[in-house]
Amino acid sequence: MLVPTVAASLLVIGSWLGVSSSAPCSPDLAAIGACTTVSNSGEQVDIGASITNPAPPVTDQGDHGSPTQPEPQPAPQPITCTRADCGGFLVVTPPDVTAADLASFRPATPSLTGEPTGFGLVGAPTNVVASASEQLMTGTLLGWDVTVRFVPAGFVFDYGDGSTARFTTGGASWASLAQPQFTPTATSHVYRERGTYPVAVTVQYAASVDFGSGTWRPVTGYVTATSAGYDIRVVEARTALVDRTCIENPAGPGC
Repeated sequence: MLVPTVAASLLVIGSWLGVSSSAPCSPDLAAIGACTTVSNSGEQVDIGASITNPAPPVTDQGDHGSPTQPEPQPAPQPITCTRADCGGFLVVTPPDVTAADLASFRPATPSLTGEPTGFGLVGAPTNVVASASEQLMTGTLLGWDVTVRFVPAGFVFDYGDGSTARFTTGGASWASLAQPQFTPTATSHVYRERGTYPVAVTVQYAASVDFGSGTWRPVTGYVTATSAGYDIRVVEARTALVDRTCIENPAGPGC
């Protein structure tokens, strides 16, 4: 327990009349409360000084007269926030986003072409090439101003004859691959019958969202975009001497 404050004071009573004085007090004495005070009532002069210091704590004596240790103080409890308003700060967590939430953000339609342009040969590889690139879009999502990034992650080709295939690339031309015509590529396809086939490609975009912090949060699922139809006319290869090509005369022999 604590012993009451100990105060020492000096009081000098004089009978001097009409005398007043004041003892100067240094900053060090003022800091510890040890300054003198002088008052003159006209009948007596009171001079006093006091020093106030808290006494050290005294522990209770045990059964054998030895001090007992004070009980340890409990550890402070951690501060937890049960509301969004914590310690004067508004704690806000960006929402989780799925592909369905990005309905208002649509990546551009991919492009699609083939080699030879618009034509193919029965039994020979027809090269089909798609193109898509990374895209950034800004707007409002779930009440937040955001930037959405789309990165091509998959290319699903529909060759128009019931066959589909998925690749991580959109393919490349024979020239860029330094390959001769009618040789296989990663995205080429072999048609077994004559006919006109509507070909399309669907690009699967991996999306991520930046809520303004500079950190990209991945979005669950893919956002897709499908190309416009691209028709490939597949013909049989026959040797014939003609005066015009099939492009110039589609009704010609072998066309």
